[in-house]
Amino acid sequence: MTQNSPYATPQASVADPESLVSDEQIAALPISDKWKQRFSTIHHAGGIKMPKFKQLPAEERRKAFSFNILAFLFGPIYYAIKGMWKKGLSLFVVCAAAVIALGIGLDYLGYGKLANALGYGVGAVFAVRANIDYYKKMLLNDNGWW
Repeated sequence: MTQNSPYATPQASVADPESLVSDEQIAALPISDKWKQRFSTIHHAGGIKMPKFKQLPAEERRKAFSFNILAFLFGPIYYAIKGMWKKGLSLFVVCAAAVIALGIGLDYLGYGKLANALGYGVGAVFAVRANIDYYKKMLLNDNGWW
């Protein structure tokens, strides 16, 4: 019988969490079939960094990197509903700081109308990141601040 010391250094796994993801694990998730297809495509592309993205057929590439219209329209609210409130809040703060800084700079240079359009860029950041972030939350248990 081995006894575990409460003062011992914890043993961390050295395996990459993305290497442990399988198609069976994706199929067992309690999500819609559309999300399962997106997750499967991201998995076949090599995970969140997508090193095999170019080798996928064009139809599957569109699934993996699709523009999430709900995330574009609702941004941090969409993230909060999906359970990714920390990531949504941090993205919002970073994007708001960037928009304010760029807006002041562009307004100073005389491009005030262009500065008014920067809000659409914030929505685009949320729309492009939503699928990858939800994949990380559901399969890699990564729901951190960044």
